[in-house]
Amino acid sequence: MKTTLVFGASGQLGQCLTHVANEKNLAGLVFPPEAQANILDPAGLRTLFEQHQPAYAINCAAYTAVDKAEDEVEIARKVNRDGVENLARLCGEFGTVLIQISTDFVFAGTGNQPLIETDEAAPISVYGLTKLEGEQVIPALTSQYFILRTSWLYSEFAGNFVKTMLKLGRERDELKIIWDQTGTPTYAIDLAGCILHIVESQSTAYGIYHYSNEGVTSWYDFATAIFELSHTAVKTFPIRTAEYPTKATRPAFSVMDKSKIKQTLGVTIPHWRTSLATCLERLG
Repeated sequence: MKTTLVFGASGQLGQCLTHVANEKNLAGLVFPPEAQANILDPAGLRTLFEQHQPAYAINCAAYTAVDKAEDEVEIARKVNRDGVENLARLCGEFGTVLIQISTDFVFAGTGNQPLIETDEAAPISVYGLTKLEGEQVIPALTSQYFILRTSWLYSEFAGNFVKTMLKLGRERDELKIIWDQTGTPTYAIDLAGCILHIVESQSTAYGIYHYSNEGVTSWYDFATAIFELSHTAVKTFPIRTAEYPTKATRPAFSVMDKSKIKQTLGVTIPHWRTSLATCLERLG
């Protein structure tokens, strides 16, 4: 396999890419440490590109602290927009295909129909806005890119909703969980597999794609499934978003239609409960 540079290798998705690449015994993936692969350091990035002449660059690096972003607008924008711009410029110059990870937060989430790639993006948080700005800087700098919008990421690695629920379920007798936000969990191992499928297939069907697991759920039902499948005895109570105020506003409905990625790239996507069971089994 041709050389692929992975940025944000220490994060959740970066760790999942490492895991899947090792499982599949894939050669050619390079996971440079952040000190060498800081997307805010154009000179350092150029050195990496000159050294490796990558065919692909996968950008998992992002500012993802959704609530903190409301107060740290410039930091979020530097990482989520300017960092992407730095990478995209070099990808265009070196003929490298960019795979950029984006989010369902680019949508307002006010509808009730699964979102397709051409639906209007109208973010309602700083995080969503800066991720959309990151998407928007790419086409002017390179025509060879895949933008993958995903949602509700979890895995065995790093901090995420599943691991938080398991911890709280062990510590408390009851939990209140939001039920009026609807979306789809994404097992980051599955997303990593999709990304590596794109690299291995050498597809040139560039553009924006949606990827999450199949199915629809709320945070409350997701948590209930976590406790059921892990045999965790804890009482759960559904609450409205208004009862659990946060700094940033979340989309109320961000279910994404995956028809395009399945039909165009031949990707098979498991149901969220199937992948959740796999993750919980691996967590032990």
